[in-house]
Amino acid sequence: MSYHYCFTTTTNIIFLFLVSIILSSYFHLLTPCIAFDPEVEDETPFSYMEGTGNGPNRWGDINRKWRVCDTGKMQSPIDLLDRRVQDFPRLGKLQRDYEPAPAIVMNRGHDIMVKWKGDAGKININGTYYKLLQCHWHAPSEHTFNGTRYNMELHLVHLRSETEIAVIAILYKYGRPDVFLSQLLPHVKTVGEEEKDLGIINPGDIKFGSRKYYRYTGSLTVPPCTEGVIWTIMKKVRTVSREQVNALREAVHDGFEANARPIQQLDGRSIWLYTSRKTRD
Repeated sequence: MSYHYCFTTTTNIIFLFLVSIILSSYFHLLTPCIAFDPEVEDETPFSYMEGTGNGPNRWGDINRKWRVCDTGKMQSPIDLLDRRVQDFPRLGKLQRDYEPAPAIVMNRGHDIMVKWKGDAGKININGTYYKLLQCHWHAPSEHTFNGTRYNMELHLVHLRSETEIAVIAILYKYGRPDVFLSQLLPHVKTVGEEEKDLGIINPGDIKFGSRKYYRYTGSLTVPPCTEGVIWTIMKKVRTVSREQVNALREAVHDGFEANARPIQQLDGRSIWLYTSRKTRD
């Protein structure tokens, strides 16, 4: 009798343990997927103005979770200096597979961001796929070419997981209007504190203009300055109108009109350049 009771109790415990595992897996599958945005949304604690106590050289002191902004050895942006760049054809052509999808525009205070709510496609980096999440603009550019800072920089942020981030950057100088930004300009000028629905937006309308690109490992350029970001910077500098850049500057909050982080130390990192024999630019 005692043996039977012990056996029954043990059996029940095992049964309940297995049921708990099954239920845990079941509810995990039912849990909705939460979109992850790797960049800080609230710009209140930081600024881009040195000497204010919360400028770029103090970001690491503002929040203990931002310490890497000061202590990191793979920080972005950097100066893409020709003598530091190494040709690496094996990187291969940048593979994009973007799709039109519902999107919203947001004024995050420190920048204007377009965020896709549906599946907007992906990029392929060395056989690994990263899904497109959002894009935003910095004026002036954050990265520089041989010390030259341009008028604007677009960042396309892609995610594979919460810790695997890939960003494509395109630099712009003043000239003809950018086609993609022209579609969004009326919304940029009128977006307030609440997000604004844009309908279907095709990221494929963003023109890269060249097959050549730089590749290096860096970080986010705003707090928390997360490192391990795979950066792809298109070599061709495209054009944007003064009106478009001014609209982006006027839309953000006071003090963020120039929202470019200063150049960071390379600290021995490699910068690769992909070129194709078919390209001439």
